Amino acid sequence: MKFSVFHTPELTPVQNSADCAIAIDVLRATSTIATALNSGADAVHVFSDMDKLVHESELLPPEKRLRAGERGGSKVAGCELGNSPLDCTPELMSGKRLFISTTNGTRALQKIQASPTVLAAALINRHAVVEYLIEHQPETVWIVGAGWEGSFALEDTVCAGAIVQSVADRTGTPLEDLVGNDEMVGAVSLYQQWQDNLLSLLYHASHGKRLLRLNCLEDLKYCSTLDSLNVLPIQTEIGTLVKYVPAARPVPELSKAGSR
Repeated sequence: MKFSVFHTPELTPVQNSADCAIAIDVLRATSTIATALNSGADAVHVFSDMDKLVHESELLPPEKRLRAGERGGSKVAGCELGNSPLDCTPELMSGKRLFISTTNGTRALQKIQASPTVLAAALINRHAVVEYLIEHQPETVWIVGAGWEGSFALEDTVCAGAIVQSVADRTGTPLEDLVGNDEMVGAVSLYQQWQDNLLSLLYHASHGKRLLRLNCLEDLKYCSTLDSLNVLPIQTEIGTLVKYVPAARPVPELSKAGSR
């Protein structure tokens, strides 16, 4: 596997050559998507355009849908939810479809939506992402950070580094054999520096500071927790993510000598 990281959708090549593409928006879209699916949502539909979100969600009865809209860190008027993963409780999510549009994260997902495999990653579900990568061994992996309105974001980059460091540790592969671009070296270095104090790093991040001004400290605490959810959002059709369920492995037949 070769990993390349692109800090924003704008920096991601137009010509997509990735076998697997991973979108990251730690604060907070991919954290919210993972939490919604872990809490029982049937699917998450992502949009960059709020008008399109409203139109598509109208095709479902109100009791089967939830709308989540966020701009600038705040909830969009007319939506039941903003972009806080803490709102994604089992009582609210179970059996529903979540329609979501955010300032940055949904744009990252749309940038890579044509890839053969599209995953959504955050710090909270890092382990599930790594498990999938080790099992499926895609040759070329792109990790696309949401950033903030076209700018680099510390939290997305450290998550990319956390994923690749874990793959190296789990497989015993030297990091230099996994790195596909210079940005990936920087991401791994950032994770190595901050892996024991991720919440503090989020305090330093510009969007972390923005959320603190919006009284979202609990969101930062939740989103900085590594490997707290065993759930992997995977795209099944353009713009639709569901909870990945590994294919059942066939049970080996007992030999005649060992059968009873």
